[in-house]
Amino acid sequence: MTGSRAEAAYARAITAFSTPTLDLLHGRFAPFVVASLTLLFNADRASVAVADAHAELAEVLDELRAAGDDEDDRRLPSGTGRDVCRSWVRLGWLIQQIDDDVEVYRLSAHAVAALEISGRTGGGRTRVSNSRVRTLLDAVEHLSVSAEVDPVRRLSRLHAERDLIDAEIARIRETGHAEPVDDEEFLEEAENVLHLARELPADFTRVAESLRSMQRDVVAHLRRDERPTSEVLREYLQRAQDVMQSTPEGRAFAGALRLIGDPERIDALTEQLRGLLDLPFARMLDGSQRAELDAIARRVELGVEEVLAAQRRASHVITGQVKTHDPLRDRQIDDLLRDVIAGLHGWSGPATVVDPVRSMPLVDLGHLRQTTSDIRPPRAPAPLTDAGDVDFLDHDTRAWGGPRYAELEEYVAGLGSEFDLAEAFRAVPDAVRRPVDLLGLLEIAHRNGLTEGDGISTVEALRPDGTTRRFAFGAVVARSMKEDADE
Repeated sequence: MTGSRAEAAYARAITAFSTPTLDLLHGRFAPFVVASLTLLFNADRASVAVADAHAELAEVLDELRAAGDDEDDRRLPSGTGRDVCRSWVRLGWLIQQIDDDVEVYRLSAHAVAALEISGRTGGGRTRVSNSRVRTLLDAVEHLSVSAEVDPVRRLSRLHAERDLIDAEIARIRETGHAEPVDDEEFLEEAENVLHLARELPADFTRVAESLRSMQRDVVAHLRRDERPTSEVLREYLQRAQDVMQSTPEGRAFAGALRLIGDPERIDALTEQLRGLLDLPFARMLDGSQRAELDAIARRVELGVEEVLAAQRRASHVITGQVKTHDPLRDRQIDDLLRDVIAGLHGWSGPATVVDPVRSMPLVDLGHLRQTTSDIRPPRAPAPLTDAGDVDFLDHDTRAWGGPRYAELEEYVAGLGSEFDLAEAFRAVPDAVRRPVDLLGLLEIAHRNGLTEGDGISTVEALRPDGTTRRFAFGAVVARSMKEDADE
């Protein structure tokens, strides 16, 4: 073996052991960290409020210290639950973020991977089984079939698969029952499913973290950008729209989402898992394995929700940053903050004398404009023209106007002292028998005084376009002249 190959292998090993995943597993307090994170987070609890996490971790520390597990300095960390959580955030095992205005902790992808390795090593058996080998062979065969471009070979494989399916159908029809599978083989299949499912949470978390990392990179580049605003808008708004296609993990998840993103498929997966747990072989699984098998669908659902939430948050942050981005203002704020920090450093000495601020400085606004730009004095508007000089170009325009009060008052004056309003309206000329004229006649009758009867009167009004409308109202006897108040 050459020296360069050995050095390269050694460098890769150093890089692997410098990751937060192996750092967690090989740290001083690795058993405590794994146990605590397992208690704080599970399939139904992907995030924990910061205050709750501090309190729960403090209880775990108190219980273990009371049991004497802190006799060795390497067993338990010192400090409160808050101190321990903050150190885990710095080490990259926890992610602190805001969800619905609540500050929460989430497991990082490195922590999820470490818990997966710990659970796979310490719980259950890892063995070469028929199920696991068949999964590998099926995956290789599917890859080979997908890569086949020769139509003859492709058809030959499809015909062979169809022959096997037809033979199985014929056998079941002939015998009347399916070939039973023993419980040991069911157990192998279930262990293989659990092995595959343990890798999903880390995969989902890695996708969400890659989206958050891309969001931070975009915002950081945008703050330093000195290009024209229009160019920045085009580039980053497009990147915000295609956020799922901007990372390899995002593109892989987008392909997987087409398979597991359908709620009906998640419901079907839940029903299938519950059906498996009702079979006799499920008694061969321990309690943790049964709970883990039952929680697979929930894990998938929570993983999809986590990635989609990270996608929405990244798009929102990037779009908002682009809309409010002002490089000149950002540079001014940076300069101001540097000046403030420099000033604070000047006050750091113990003998420094600082003059108090006795009054706030006044802003010099300069000379404000005191007059408008138009130097001409305001003039009164032109007088309105006499109503008698108005020329109506279209006679139909007046026909669709309001009541003709003059004609109606003249008509009412010749009806005698009292009259029935409905009969009077039926006798008016067609020009003043419009629906609006009925309202005008009622207004005149109300002004002169009227008496309501017990019956119902109906009249037919004629609109200017020749159509008619029927109206019904309480019988009314009106007066043609208004009575004096002294009578």
